[in-house]
Formats: sequence, C-alpha cells, structure tokens
Amino acid sequence: MALVEVQPGVRIFAQELGEGPPVVLIAGFGLSHEVWDGEVRELTAAGHRVVCVDLRGTGGSDKPLHGYDIARLASDVGAVLTALDLQDVTLVGWSFGAQVSLRLAAASPERLGRLVLVGSNGVRASRSAEFPFGPPADKLLPALVRGELEDRIGSRYRNFISGFANQPDPNVVEFMLGVQLQMPSWAAVACYESYLTTDLVALLPQIQLPVLQVVGDSDPVTPLSGAEWLQQRLTDGRLVTLPSCGHYPMFEAPGPLQAALVSFANKRSTPPTSV
Repeated sequence: MALVEVQPGVRIFAQELGEGPPVVLIAGFGLSHEVWDGEVRELTAAGHRVVCVDLRGTGGSDKPLHGYDIARLASDVGAVLTALDLQDVTLVGWSFGAQVSLRLAAASPERLGRLVLVGSNGVRASRSAEFPFGPPADKLLPALVRGELEDRIGSRYRNFISGFANQPDPNVVEFMLGVQLQMPSWAAVACYESYLTTDLVALLPQIQLPVLQVVGDSDPVTPLSGAEWLQQRLTDGRLVTLPSCGHYPMFEAPGPLQAALVSFANKRSTPPTSV
C-alpha cells in the first residue's frame, strides 16, 4: 500500500500487489480498488505487478474540496506512476476512470505501453455534434446533481440499478453502494460535471498506444455504437464486446473481462472481438 502526495495536503492511495510488468487499474465514478478483486487476483497470477489507484475523493485517497477536473485527476495518476517508478504500464480505466486514463495517455504517455477502456469510449460521456452518442448533458447533469444533494443514498442506488443489463444481485448493489458512499457529496457533484462535460475528442490523434476497449453489448451508459465510432479513429484499436453485459463487467461478466485484460497485458495476439 502507498499514499502518494500529489499536492500539498492531498494524498492518493495505491494498492500494490504482485511482481512483473505493471498493470494499473482505475475504477469508475466514486468507486475504488475494492471493486477490482477478481481482476487483481487473475492479473497477479499471470505474473503482473498490479496497482489499483483510488482517484481523489474515493476509497483510501484524500477527499479535498477541489481538484476534480479530468486534467487534475490524470495528473494525480501520473504522479503515482512516477512515485512508484512504473514503466511500460498497461493502464486500465473503467467508465469515469477511462476518461482519466485517456487524458493521461494523451498528455503524458511516456510511462505507458497500452491503454484499456472498460465500459467507456474514453472521450465523452454525453453527446455532441461530433460524438452523437449517449445522453444530453444539459438534461442529465442537473438531475444527477439534484439527486446527490436531495437524496444522496437513494439517488446513487438508483444509478447503480440502471447500469446493469439484467436485474442485479442485491448483495452486489449493496457492496458497490457501500464503496461509493465513501465519496463525499462535494466530490460527487464535481465529478458528475467533469464526467458529463469533458470532451477529449480532439486528443485522439495523440493516442498512439495500442488501445483495447471492453464494452458490454447491453450497456445503457456507454452505447456500443460509440465504442465502434472510437475504433474507427484509433491508430491501433481493438474491441471486445461482452454479450448480455451492462456497465459493470467485473460483476456481470468477470471471467471474460479478466481473460481480455490478462491477454492484452501479456502482449499476446489481438483478443477476440467477442466472447
């Protein structure tokens, strides 16, 4: 375990296990290293050093009032990679964590070898004229902020339920909610805004690393059509689709997700396009 100071008084938590080529995992909105249990197990068993980084405002990291824009969050992760002297990293970002990961891959790729976007296209979470996928931010963002301020627990519970392809196990939802409620409301409101208003489309020409996308074919948050749009614009992209899977593949399709991550991190041949 490590706490890396990225700004005066702001420390980022990293769980570090295993030995070998490094894989860095970044969770989705409000979540932390705790959701990557199976992925850590399989990747370390395959001979990798696995580092789970909790974004500021989540898990074991500090939760300051400010600093939740994508550029700052990416800089935090970059500082952790530098502090741990990680090289040729396979960087795995899920959902909101994928936006952070893509920003880091574009701005500071020197420590990275490969990029994985799970449940995300990495560039936008809402639609625009150039990226016509996902919900309109001007309608969804006010609703999410209002829910966070007026009914924090209920709103987050409903958000979780809506992201599954099928009726989820109540125990899984309870676990995820418990992890996410470690994120305070001020961090959540700021991250909702970052998630839904950030536009990284212009950075795509800077992404020269091999990129793997892993997306559920029934993901109500990240449309598969948006993932296909991204694939057409990557220098070295590949797409794994998970049948009957929504936004939470580590719980809905853990085996296929773990197999895709291990294969890609091992620098094997291109993973299959469907599993």
